Amino acid sequence: MAGSSRSEQRIGLLNGFAAYGMWGLVPLFWPLLKPAGAGEILAHRMVWSLAFVAVALLVVRRWAWAGQLLRRPRRLALVAVAAAVITVNWGVYIWAVNSGHVVEASLGYFINPLVTIAMGVLLLKERLRPVQWAAVGTGFAAVLVLTVGYGRPPWISLCLAFSFATYGLVKKKVNLGGVESLAAETAIQFLPALGYVLWLSAQGESTFTTEGLGHSALLAATGLVTAIPLVCFGAAAIRVPLSTLGLLQYLAPVFQFLLGILYFGEAMPPERWAGFALVWLALSLLTWDALRTAHRNARTLRAQLDRAGGGVPPAKDGADREKGIVASGVPAQDTTGSEQIDAPAAKP
Repeated sequence: MAGSSRSEQRIGLLNGFAAYGMWGLVPLFWPLLKPAGAGEILAHRMVWSLAFVAVALLVVRRWAWAGQLLRRPRRLALVAVAAAVITVNWGVYIWAVNSGHVVEASLGYFINPLVTIAMGVLLLKERLRPVQWAAVGTGFAAVLVLTVGYGRPPWISLCLAFSFATYGLVKKKVNLGGVESLAAETAIQFLPALGYVLWLSAQGESTFTTEGLGHSALLAATGLVTAIPLVCFGAAAIRVPLSTLGLLQYLAPVFQFLLGILYFGEAMPPERWAGFALVWLALSLLTWDALRTAHRNARTLRAQLDRAGGGVPPAKDGADREKGIVASGVPAQDTTGSEQIDAPAAKP
């Protein structure tokens, strides 16, 4: 039994590394789609993502959720809001990468946990622990420093962070599984996206049929690039503790940041390094506070079980899932459809 559990955790970890690794390396993919513009790439991503997840759902025969969703107008409206917000997120990210702003885009996913916590305070009236307040304050100071460094507010980073934080907030209300959620959102995006692709073709501005078979295949592959990491994330989320996923989430922006500097050769003047250092300090505070809280809650739960005469220590994975404790405090979509996962399934 223990060997089986360890094997499952190894599989989960491999899938987690794969998911966040692919999200971290995706800046290498979008430039391959040039000369297509960000709008055309985004439209193809929506169209082909729906095609891929529809096939996946046909294979596993999971369609009951669709009828339930259609019978609940409020929930369907929330899915539409999620689709609109993730459209903004995807579009800005693709444009940023192909316009030479990979480092600034990575910053958006670094500060996303801080934005999510701030939104929880402002919109949900949540109460923060002192260390969390310190982290949010440090993050705000980082934005001020980066504003000086860039000569303007880091709009790309802020747009990505706020759009994804809003997406997470809406997803928490919808509570759909990962693949089902992507199917519902891309179904809403599909007709406008397909209409835009056809309009580009009618105007003679589409690159899908004019740049060769390889280019067409790459545009079609945007569906795979979107869906495969999400499938890996789902496999990881049901096998490893949420605290582990909370730490793995930082792989994606770290890879993006390194690619921006080492591969794309983007500049990092001293004031920009100072701003990033403040962001990393804020995230370190959040991680330390969350791990400390997780340890304290697990110890308290174990003590309660011992006092009750159970004498059986709680499963680490189950305790984490019950408490919803992660390193970042960032809400994200639930890949099981039954519980809310607090480690972000970032979809840059």
